Amino acid sequence: MFARCATVIVILLAFRPATAESLNAETARSFVVGRLFAFNCFDGSRGAGRIYDDGSVVGTIQFQGVGPVEWVSLRPGTLKVKGRAVCASLNYPPIEPCFNLNRIDDLSFRASISGQDFAYCDFTRRMTLTDRNPTAAFSLKATADE
Repeated sequence: MFARCATVIVILLAFRPATAESLNAETARSFVVGRLFAFNCFDGSRGAGRIYDDGSVVGTIQFQGVGPVEWVSLRPGTLKVKGRAVCASLNYPPIEPCFNLNRIDDLSFRASISGQDFAYCDFTRRMTLTDRNPTAAFSLKATADE
């Protein structure tokens, strides 16, 4: 009986989901900046976008999962690091929500509003051509052999 219980515990521990790793500012920067991520939020909102090193954001969003998909572009300096959180400086309405970032695995992370863990978005990295071969150079010039 004890051996069976021990076996079940070992199996459950071996297959449990990996615990989320809290991302500090530098880890978050290297994990996120310049890469394309799709996201799904607790309220049904979804979209995709890219965060740049200057704190700007470009992408699309469909609020609450209904209605039109909207193009979004946030100016440089919109996202800033404050302590262990990343904060968004928004003009309308004039608020500055901060987010805790937790890495889920090699391709995804969760951003939750500080102090309100139920309010979150899950981000999953999407591979692009430059991710597969960042040194690839394309040319449309004809060569002498053609």
